[in-house]
Amino acid sequence: MLWKFIQEQILGMKWLNDLTADVLTFMGLDVSSAIGGSIQFFVYDVIKISVLLCVLIFIVSYVQTFFPPERSKRIMGRFKGIKANVIGALLGAVTPFCSCSSIPIFIGFTSAGLPLGMTFSFLISSPMINPGSLVLLMSVFGAKTAAAYVALGFTLAVLGGTFIESLHMEAYIEEFVYTHRGVIDSDIEFLSFTTAQRIKYSRGEVIATFRVVFPYILMGVGIGAVIHNYIPEELITGILGSNNPFGVILAALVGIPVYADIFGTIPIAEALLAKGALIGTVISFMMAVTDLSLPSITMLRKVIKPRLLAVFVMTCSAGIIITGYVFNFLF
Repeated sequence: MLWKFIQEQILGMKWLNDLTADVLTFMGLDVSSAIGGSIQFFVYDVIKISVLLCVLIFIVSYVQTFFPPERSKRIMGRFKGIKANVIGALLGAVTPFCSCSSIPIFIGFTSAGLPLGMTFSFLISSPMINPGSLVLLMSVFGAKTAAAYVALGFTLAVLGGTFIESLHMEAYIEEFVYTHRGVIDSDIEFLSFTTAQRIKYSRGEVIATFRVVFPYILMGVGIGAVIHNYIPEELITGILGSNNPFGVILAALVGIPVYADIFGTIPIAEALLAKGALIGTVISFMMAVTDLSLPSITMLRKVIKPRLLAVFVMTCSAGIIITGYVFNFLF
């Protein structure tokens, strides 16, 4: 009962959904209608995601003040092989970056001489997994599904980095990366911060990150509201339901042109799932959006040569599709 209360009322904020319905009804809007239901979905999800996101960014940023870039580099540099890839994936999992924001960090790690597999494990996991996504996934899909998403996403990052490193493709990194002194070498004196300075820094990170992410939250919730109240259930189940064995592949391909972070895709996933799409198919869509969006691939091409880029895209695509089918089989 306690966990149900946490999931529904604290993480899921069901009270907020009820409050939103009451306020809109008081204002004369019929929330049982298509337009009223869409507005309720939009207002509730925007507020819920924004609140959870800001709280989590603050907590993560505060913790990160104890691990400045140089310290992170020294810690990561101690590991080799599969252990290095696990550390890279872990670091990506605790950093709230979208795919495009992860690329400058990837450049910094690579220029610092860290193993290629480690840097790619970071690049795969960073946009796909983070504490905020875990909490939001729990609020929408439940703890079991959220844990499975994180576990399979983490596994994909480790195996993907391991596979890429085994190909020994260091020569396919653009030359400027190895001479670039990027974010990894920035010398911010986090360790000497007072508590007040850590709070000030974390508050600044919340404001800066939220400004970047908020448009994608609005876009994602808006699309989710339309799907939730206007697109027929039969259409969704026909394309992404159990009757279409290629639904996972189709969802992954549809997700690639879309640019959004994990927070923008969750409302879309929530609406698709409510309309009858299979959970694995929805997960494939989310992973493709966060890891393989066209803007991020375009940016990554500036950093790595076409052959390595092709290997990265094919590795991630295969992993995402396999993950989707595994989810559909398990759930």
